[in-house]
Amino acid sequence: MSEESYWAARSAEVEMALLERVPENNIRPRLEPTKRLVELLGDPQKIYRIIHVTGTNGKTSTTRFIERLLREHGLRTGRFTSPHLVKLNERMSIDGEPVSDEALVAAWQDIAPIVSIVDEELEAAGDGPLTFFEVLAVLGFAVFADAPVDVLVLEVGMGGEWDSTNVADGDVAVFTPISLDHMDRLGSSIEEIAKTKSGIIKQGAMVVTSAQTPEALAILRAKAAESGDFFGVYGENFEVLAAEPDSLGQQVSIRSLAGEYSDLNLPVFGGHQAENAALAIAAVEAFLGGGQQRILDDVVRAAFADFSSPGRLQVVSREPLTILDAAHNPSGAKSLAEALKVYFGSPRVTAVISILKDKDAQGFLAEIADSVAEVIVTQSNSPRALPAAELAELAVAIFGADRVKIQANPQWALAEAALTLPIGQKSAILVTGSITLVGDVLALKQTEAEQDV
Repeated sequence: MSEESYWAARSAEVEMALLERVPENNIRPRLEPTKRLVELLGDPQKIYRIIHVTGTNGKTSTTRFIERLLREHGLRTGRFTSPHLVKLNERMSIDGEPVSDEALVAAWQDIAPIVSIVDEELEAAGDGPLTFFEVLAVLGFAVFADAPVDVLVLEVGMGGEWDSTNVADGDVAVFTPISLDHMDRLGSSIEEIAKTKSGIIKQGAMVVTSAQTPEALAILRAKAAESGDFFGVYGENFEVLAAEPDSLGQQVSIRSLAGEYSDLNLPVFGGHQAENAALAIAAVEAFLGGGQQRILDDVVRAAFADFSSPGRLQVVSREPLTILDAAHNPSGAKSLAEALKVYFGSPRVTAVISILKDKDAQGFLAEIADSVAEVIVTQSNSPRALPAAELAELAVAIFGADRVKIQANPQWALAEAALTLPIGQKSAILVTGSITLVGDVLALKQTEAEQDV
């Protein structure tokens, strides 16, 4: 066995140990066990500075934008995102690259004995053991402390107030658009969800937020006022001035907290991505200069020029045009439908779709109904995926039986989608509905590429 294979096998063992715990979708609204774990480990999350990111849609892209800008400043960066698309290591990146298998294993060996101690304490108190995400968050903190990084851009797992990442204190709290999602955990109204997410605002933190509903914005303003520091709002303090689509993405101009940035090449599609970029610039201006110091043009241009956000309006093939998008709720579907029109010229779309059981499948399908000609319902490898037959029933109610097919295997669904594309007409295959399906397809594409070498 090669050294690379050895560490890959050991890394897989770490992932299996995590997966044996309470699953990620069953997050418990508690913070004390995570606090106890980091306390026993010497609080690794206090070794570096932190920018904390929450919201409903756009968290991962915004996190990636912020990290890329910071890295272009010469800082050693950590980036924590979730979930992953193909491999667990993606969630913990150092200087833009997923943590190595060897480093992941080393960090796990350091924290595993302490994890066992906390599990035993919880059992003695009549509570459940640490969950997958509670341990994962602390594993990430340990990885970044071992690196060590200068600054960590930290995406919440769910919510904010009781999310395991919230044992860390962010210098800047960043909010992407807040909408209805995870209502069984976060609350049934925008106000309740915003209140939970506002919990990442700590004393002395600067706050920047994308455009929000009046209800959400009022909650964030009130919480920010308690911290007594800066509060910047999209549309008031910063905004996208212009966004022109091109074949590789878009060219954007942005007014930010400390100045304007013109004619930036942004190699990703979607008006929401331009807004994510504006939010990221504001966050970095707040972090580095209290919102008073403009970033050098060359830094912004270089950072954005090679930016990528896998699984977010990602074009993985031009013949046929194949787009992967991890939209999984009605708000994300609405942005997706708009992007198909503005950035791809409203092609005839065959959509390959799988949606998880706890998502608003009906609302998602309704938002893309006018943008999609045909649907092939499939089922990702997630145990949380809606059975294909059940999802097909929902799709038929919205699209009609003549526009819906079922192919439970994603690989076969892709092959069938390719057969539906009309010759001589601008058309596309769209893979969407869940991050797990996008991950499945990315893994297939990687395997195909390796076989072609």
